[in-house]
Amino acid sequence: MPRMTTVDCPGCPPLRALTFDALGLIKAIEAREKGGGGVAKVVERWGGPDASKCVLAASMNDRKIDPLLAVARKNGVIEILNPLNGELSRMVSDVSNAGVRPEDDAIAGLHLFRRQRVELTPSSCTLLTCKTKGNASIKTVDLVDTQADSGASKTWTVCGSGNILFSEVDGSESYALFGGKGVEVNMWDLENCTKIWTAKPPPANSLGIFTPTWFTSATFLSKDDHRKVVAGTNNHQVRLYDISAQRRPVVSFDFRETPIKAVAEDLDGHAVYIGNGSGDLASVDIRTGKLLGCFLGKCSGSIRSIARHPELPVIASCGLDSYLRIWDIGTRQLLSSVFLKQHLTKVVFDTNFTEEGIGGHE
Repeated sequence: MPRMTTVDCPGCPPLRALTFDALGLIKAIEAREKGGGGVAKVVERWGGPDASKCVLAASMNDRKIDPLLAVARKNGVIEILNPLNGELSRMVSDVSNAGVRPEDDAIAGLHLFRRQRVELTPSSCTLLTCKTKGNASIKTVDLVDTQADSGASKTWTVCGSGNILFSEVDGSESYALFGGKGVEVNMWDLENCTKIWTAKPPPANSLGIFTPTWFTSATFLSKDDHRKVVAGTNNHQVRLYDISAQRRPVVSFDFRETPIKAVAEDLDGHAVYIGNGSGDLASVDIRTGKLLGCFLGKCSGSIRSIARHPELPVIASCGLDSYLRIWDIGTRQLLSSVFLKQHLTKVVFDTNFTEEGIGGHE
């Protein structure tokens, strides 16, 4: 018999999360202390299984009044939904007219702006999208007049070669990060659509060999400061960049032996959570590169998304082992897990959920 290690799950505080998977399903997971023991359970499932609708990216504006959820799918369609009941508000096709299949130039990054622009009506929203080939756009979508065309107010090219694998927007929603395979991490001013900084690759090693550029994920270290950026690479490196200091990494260190697949920042402004292709999840003090500790309970598949709850001391992780896991950031103990059957691509928290329901939304 193989050795088995059991991990006690004490249950998590009341929370609500949304998961997205490779078959296009969106599932709402809730944990309640009253009558539920803090065990996370699936309470709603939206959509049907369809591989062509695989969710590639998602972004949520979880404001108390009229929250919105944007979902980018493999077939080139972006859906605007109500994150409370899954009701579809608008579908926007992001397929180019150049005869390129959506699968060949898929959406790599999506951001739903939380800050309402002055010139927009309350019934509209603004989206930032970026495709694999480097075509980025900011467009406004009218949620009432569904017949109106969503015009791209700004369009630009992020890279001339390589493949974009991610994009990230800072807390002020004024700057965006892009990077990928063959594309160094670069930052753009969204107001003027101008590039303000590009990372410089590390020098060659002692054998004169350069490490190929392959970034897999990145995040801003603080919501209030766009100058510090943490990025993960395919050759299991984690790098801290300070755009006000230099183009090369300020801190760089290796984590295990498989590609970094997800990074997320903590609220304290110096700790980051990293997940890799073999299911290792850890927290690191990025100022020194010191490993603070690994989360207890092995994930059996590649981690694809990490989300930090903005109020509760918990993080959520999900990936190719089809489990959503909720962790305590202090003890790094597993609080609850739920098996969701499909390969998971993304997880987000609904921060307005309370024990009685979804507080403030109603």
